[in-house]
Amino acid sequence: MTVMETARALDLPDWLVFSGAVYQPVVNHLTGRPLDYGLKDYDLGYFDASDISYEAEDAVIRRAAAAFDPPLRELVEVRNQARVHIWFEGKFGEAYGPLSCSAEALERFTSSTFAIGARLEGDGRMTIVAPFGLEDLFALRLRPNPVRKT
Repeated sequence: MTVMETARALDLPDWLVFSGAVYQPVVNHLTGRPLDYGLKDYDLGYFDASDISYEAEDAVIRRAAAAFDPPLRELVEVRNQARVHIWFEGKFGEAYGPLSCSAEALERFTSSTFAIGARLEGDGRMTIVAPFGLEDLFALRLRPNPVRKT
């Protein structure tokens, strides 16, 4: 919740916490492990198409780092989803067209189990975004993304 509360306070446009930061605690709960077992980092994505330069993203990364205390400061990875298409193919060798929002990034994750994001709203409600549903996660079933052919 510290990550969610701090992310909410940063007031980034169209933000979501996703990947292992969301599915790993669920898996851990279902398998009786400590909630942070196997958690490598906290992915915090936001979407700001108004400036997709590295410099603009780096300014947000530095602002977010200043908002988190250690050890979270080193574990939160912030990325502007509006600029992923610029570097993705070079890093992963796979074409990646521009996104229109943070939630759309989830549709491109390698597994339906991983394609889950969450945001803590101003009123304390949690918004969950899961384009392929939650069934695979709760069944501890790992399936490939049905729309991403890799």
